[in-house]
This record gives sequence, C-alpha cells and structure tokens, in this order.
Amino acid sequence: MTFYSATAVTWVQQTPLMVVGNRPFLPRERPMTTSDRTPEMAKRERIIREMTDDLDEELEMELDDARLDELLDEPDTVGPTVDRKLYFRELLRLQGELVKLQDWVHSEKKKVVVLFEGRDSAGKGGVIKRITQRLNPRICRVAALPAPSERERTQWYFQRYVSHLPAGGEMVLFDRSWYNRAGVERVMGFCTEDQYQEFFETVPEFERMLIRSGIILVKYWFSITDDEQQFRFTMRIKDPLKQWKLSPMDVEARSRWEAYTKAKETMLEHTHLPDSPWWIVDAVDKKRARLNCIAHLLSQIPYQDVAHVPVVLPARVRNPDYHRGPIPPEMYVPAKY
Repeated sequence: MTFYSATAVTWVQQTPLMVVGNRPFLPRERPMTTSDRTPEMAKRERIIREMTDDLDEELEMELDDARLDELLDEPDTVGPTVDRKLYFRELLRLQGELVKLQDWVHSEKKKVVVLFEGRDSAGKGGVIKRITQRLNPRICRVAALPAPSERERTQWYFQRYVSHLPAGGEMVLFDRSWYNRAGVERVMGFCTEDQYQEFFETVPEFERMLIRSGIILVKYWFSITDDEQQFRFTMRIKDPLKQWKLSPMDVEARSRWEAYTKAKETMLEHTHLPDSPWWIVDAVDKKRARLNCIAHLLSQIPYQDVAHVPVVLPARVRNPDYHRGPIPPEMYVPAKY
C-alpha cells in the first residue's frame, strides 16, 4: 500500500467502520473482543487510531486533508483515547479560557513564560499549537530557537534566551529552552563537563531572577514510553507530510534512549525547585496530554475576566464621487477549484 493511492483512498471511503466506545472495527457479526484480537488486528487498530488523531488535528487547524499511513510492524500497547466529542468540547472550552487568560495578561501587563521540554516526538508541538491556535500572535508567541551560531556559542549561555523573554502583556512559549544544556547537549557531547556543572549552578538563580522580575514561569516535561517513541518515529518515516519532523539528531537520539533517561533524571533532581517546579505530562495519549496540560496551565495563573467595551461598527461613509476601477482579468489568481 502506498500513500494516497486510489485503491487505498477508495478502501477508506467505501469500508464502513463500526465504533464501539472509541475503538473502530471492520464490519462483522459482532464487535471484536479481547480474545478475538490477533496481533495483526491490534496493529491495525493502532494505525487507525493514529490516523484518526491526525485527521482530528487537521480539523482543529481548519485543514481538510485526508491521510493514509502504511501499516506498521509495531505491537499494540496503547489503550482507547478520550471520546472525540468530549475531546473537542473540552478543547474548545479550554481555548475559550486561554483567550480570557490572554486578555488578562494583556490588560494587566503580566509576563508569562512556559517551557515545553521532553523527548523527541513527545507531543510538545501539538500542545503548543492548541494553545496558540486561537490566540493573538502579538501577545502569545512561540520561541523555538535553532542550534546556536558560532557567535552565540561564545556568549553567556542564557544570553540568547533572554532576548526572547516577554515584555509586559506578553506570553512566550519555549518549544525547548535553556534546558537543552541538561538534555541534548549533555547526551550528544555538545558541552563540556564544566559547562554542564556550571549550568546546574546557574539555572536556579537565573530562574529566581526571572520570577523576581515579575515573570510567571511554568515548566513542563512531556513523558512518553520507549515503545511509543518508536511508534511515532516510524509513523513519521512512513508519512511524507511528517518526515520533516524527523531530523538526523532525532534519529541519533533514538539509539541513546537510556542516556537521555539518565540526563532527564539528573535534570529533574537539580532543577525541580520550590520557586520553579517541574510538571510531568503523561503524553502517551496525545489527546489527553493536550487537555491535561492546557487545563493545568490555566490553573497555575490567577487570571480573571476582563471587561470589554462593546464594539460598535460605524456607519459606512459613501462618497458619491467614489468609483471602483476595473481589475484586469490577468491579475486574478486562476480559479482551479
């Protein structure tokens, strides 16, 4: 089976699926029970759940792109996800609260910094997209820094992150942060032992300085299992629309799972601080992780409703001398759809 093949698309369009709870089944005389499920069926169900989540994601982002992933030789270890109706209802409710949070931050000139850390493919970007989806990008922005330049490598380590910190009335979501030094730089050998130890000496005071300056700092670590990362990496390899997410660094990191585990444990031990604690997000189920993280973030900030002056559109001013000139047909974008 190949991507977007006519046979594959026709099969998806013409094959009705039974849904029991949240689990899809091919038509048969009765729903499959646990004893009925062969490894092949389990594999198929897992792929369908992943496809469904992809489609849901695109619906949320107002896209309409059907996608079909190849079958994978992976075991099924993931249970049913949250009901889709409940998921969308809660997501929209939480996004409404995020808009209220944004209004409060802007009105009260508050400064909010949220760090999203975790293994590759843990779902950090998915949560960030849901948070920012309905917010004003001038108020809530994402900082996803590339690898440091030669010049930046000679700076104070935290210097390049400081320039991305918020002013009053802004929120900044760091898709990876200064904790790169405790993770990827440590595991991949991009920093020296002295630099690594200096980081742990400096970061507590650095974060206390941020908090004393009025910044609300929240730190999240997204946790997934070894098997789940293997599954998500394989899905990215098979899907042309997702292959860009898998960098050579990600591939190399996959072979160093245990080294990353040790680095994470050391990081949490040294930087889980009373003023800036870590919050762990169980991210094996992507939908639950999104809802749980957003709900928790809202609970960490004492925002309030902000009163707004009603918006009244003024009357359209019509000038009798106004005439709209013709537009040459060749200037229009061809109407192919």
